[in-house]
Amino acid sequence: MLQLKKSLVTKVTSPEKILIIKPSSLGDIIHSLPVLNSLRRCFPHASIHWLVAKNFADLLEGHPMIDKLWVIDKDRWKKLLSFFSNLRDILILSRKLKNEQYDIVIDLQGLLRSGLITALTGAPVKIGFREAREGSTIFYTHKVEGGKNIHAVERYLKVLPLITGGEDNSIGGVSNSCCDFKEIVFPLPERKIELPVIGGETVQGQYAVLVPGARWQTKRWPPERFGEIAKRLPMRSLVIGGKEDIDLAERVVYSSDGKAISLAGKTSLKELVEIIRRAKLVVSNDSGPVHISAALGIPTFALYGPTSPLRTGPYGRNTFVINAEIDCAPCFKRRCKKNLCMESITVENVWKVISDYLNL
Repeated sequence: MLQLKKSLVTKVTSPEKILIIKPSSLGDIIHSLPVLNSLRRCFPHASIHWLVAKNFADLLEGHPMIDKLWVIDKDRWKKLLSFFSNLRDILILSRKLKNEQYDIVIDLQGLLRSGLITALTGAPVKIGFREAREGSTIFYTHKVEGGKNIHAVERYLKVLPLITGGEDNSIGGVSNSCCDFKEIVFPLPERKIELPVIGGETVQGQYAVLVPGARWQTKRWPPERFGEIAKRLPMRSLVIGGKEDIDLAERVVYSSDGKAISLAGKTSLKELVEIIRRAKLVVSNDSGPVHISAALGIPTFALYGPTSPLRTGPYGRNTFVINAEIDCAPCFKRRCKKNLCMESITVENVWKVISDYLNL
């Protein structure tokens, strides 16, 4: 139950302009999309804006439910040597955002920078999570209890009853709840994607997608084991990832005996979405692509070790989480000397789940 001080409750009847602040990361942005979908459903005539980091803007550009995309260079803002130019950029951004005269701003990031941007908009209603970090809660007019031991999608959706009429203190002027619309919508790519050629033959129809990368070293399953899975699959495999994953992808290709091809560092985010959309199945570490795959309803085999599938597991149909049941997991550590949780997942563990699904 939302507990709001009456002095802070601000009525906004049928908001005309809404800003969502969720700059990163890839998986978190994907988990936030049901909030966008629900807001669009409840307020079809409202102008909905989204503030995103430059690295992930490609995913949201051209999205049919977003009227305006604000792109920030979040990585540059972290550099102390660029303090004065960064301060200037923030002040320029704040002035532009304030000129938009938003009715409601929703901070789904919950950090100091996002909270500060929320405050600088000057919106009458500024919503964030009660457990947000780095002191960002001081910038909100309304706080929602998100909780920790629930999936990220469900946590983000907790902001909606406050806006759409599901709570006594609702502020959006909508009489019915719109919180049950959890479909994730991706914009289609602007140009047709040509699938790669392997051995003179264009990959068509059935292929698997393998994702050996992850931001944390502790989330990575050994790439040679991905290669072994590629050898056993009755179809070609495409290995995807960013430029930082090129070496991992090449190790997968080398271990696959020619049954995999690397596309790491060669696709935009929109193209990556479309490649996954056409896949027969996806095998992935806990990383952004696993959430894209799950959202698209592609059979998804997700390998989890130090993180919790309960909180950030693949959210959608046809999802299979494979993890080693060891006492120290999930530990949420980014570094580990032994990395037992991922090392303990064998090729046979993964292949058993995949082969059962494919009836092999």
